[in-house]
Amino acid sequence: MTLSLRFALLAPLTLMAAACGGGAEEADTASLEGEAIAPIEAPEGTSWADQVTVTEYDGYLKGNPDAPLKLVEYASLTCPTCARFAVEGDDALTENYINTGVVSFELRNQIHGPHDLALATLVRCSTPEAVHPLSKQVFANQQQVLQGVFDNGEAIQQSLNLPPERRMVQLAEIAGFYDFFAARGISEDQARTCLADAEAYETIANNSTTQSEEFNVTGTPTFFLNGNRVEANLWAQLEPILQRAGAR
Repeated sequence: MTLSLRFALLAPLTLMAAACGGGAEEADTASLEGEAIAPIEAPEGTSWADQVTVTEYDGYLKGNPDAPLKLVEYASLTCPTCARFAVEGDDALTENYINTGVVSFELRNQIHGPHDLALATLVRCSTPEAVHPLSKQVFANQQQVLQGVFDNGEAIQQSLNLPPERRMVQLAEIAGFYDFFAARGISEDQARTCLADAEAYETIANNSTTQSEEFNVTGTPTFFLNGNRVEANLWAQLEPILQRAGAR
């Protein structure tokens, strides 16, 4: 077991609260000031919001892959501030900025504990196009999704002692994740198969640790625009930054 995977599995269930809402320091937006950027048409018969690309950083980029403004969010599916951003900003971001072809939005997972790792695996259990909608559903129902985790913390910690191919399967059963995802198109059999793939969830955990160190991401949500960290974690803070950069 790699060190990064061991951290993801052994991190206490309370880690999500401690790590949520940080990482917005060291902002550098001076280089992002720019003139208004003209809309870029999507290929005929398509919408930019329907196009998803898996990036070299194992992120899920929604929109024009060649958009002049590239927005990246490091998010945890267990982070309340990330959930607030998704609820308040996702529709406006998609309709007003992604669909113009001017902004692309890449979602990258930062893992805050074993339950977060299970959720990150489950939202990837269908097609790349489903990752953003499923993540949005988790964010919109976060308290409901996590209630089983809070109610069964000891049993979940015990599940981590199981063999790799069984630990996430058992964790999701204890937490009650299967019913939530089954109602959203991921059958229990499909979910169990995804969670039994230890190599897949280990890759998610390793990427989270490696990139957090590489980019000094100490909490979620953390946003980057064209490679510059931006001092924002709510939509009301982020939208003016996009507009000043030319998305208007």
